[in-house]
Amino acid sequence: MQLVIGRIGKPHGVRGEVTVEVRTDEPEARFAPGTVLRTEPGATPPPATDEPGVPFRVPAELTIEEARFHQGRVLIAFDGIPDRNTAEALRGTLLVVDSADVAPPDDPEEFHDHQLVGLAVVTPAGERLGEVARIDHAPSSDLLVLRRPEGRTALIPFVRAIVPEVDLAGGRVVVDPPAGLLDL
Repeated sequence: MQLVIGRIGKPHGVRGEVTVEVRTDEPEARFAPGTVLRTEPGATPPPATDEPGVPFRVPAELTIEEARFHQGRVLIAFDGIPDRNTAEALRGTLLVVDSADVAPPDDPEEFHDHQLVGLAVVTPAGERLGEVARIDHAPSSDLLVLRRPEGRTALIPFVRAIVPEVDLAGGRVVVDPPAGLLDL
């Protein structure tokens, strides 16, 4: 499974640097110089020529040449991206890593998104409520996005008072929702 760790934003300056919207808890490790990141969706490498009219295609992999933090953002220069125009062509590209390359958290109370997505969501009594579709990271707390059996979704704050148990081995998340939470 591919995990999104960032999304390339707008160019910064004229030398090919780009801003990156970080989607990882470890930006210093994930965006270290020399790191090779896959892009999503993968594409063919860019043409070896700067001929006018030849479209630039996002490479399937990008190598980080330099990364720095500036005003709360990560600025990255990738190998082979020499100027602002080429950097602009990368805008919106997702940067991904293989989940097999991500070590499990040391804290048993901490989970990676990919560990939770797809788990069954049940009440303490065992009633099935649906499954975890994704995790939304909100400023106040993370939210489990629950896909209900009838097709709609519900947002569940990922806090101990509402989510008392995560059983990865059993493939389930126990949720004790307050009255009305699933009706929103």
